[in-house]
Amino acid sequence: MTPRELDSPATLVWAVRLLLAEAVALVVLTAYLLVLDFTAEAGSIAVAVALTGFAAVAAVAVVFVARALARRSTHARGPAIVVQLFVIASGGFLLQTGTAWIGALLMVLGAGVGLLCVLPPTTRALGLD
Repeated sequence: MTPRELDSPATLVWAVRLLLAEAVALVVLTAYLLVLDFTAEAGSIAVAVALTGFAAVAAVAVVFVARALARRSTHARGPAIVVQLFVIASGGFLLQTGTAWIGALLMVLGAGVGLLCVLPPTTRALGLD
């Protein structure tokens, strides 16, 4: 660990950890979608591949945002919050369409990580005070 990582506030450390957990979840989702792609009907393959590609790109983007936030980039907080808004929106969709417990979990996770990103210790660590 670098000295900079050692003196990071817990709010920043947990925001980065949870962003990385979201990236892992997106990788798992991408793998699941790949399995579905190989078993899809021929008529829906283009949409299935596009969705899988989107999930893979999203996983990479979240890793980059988490890495930038861990390095205390002042410009990383905005994208991290945008990612959380997408997580909250996805949770709201799941609440309405079926798997309510996963939707509620996503909404709480998105709100929690978003809150961690704007708390004063994180703001000071990013040099935005």
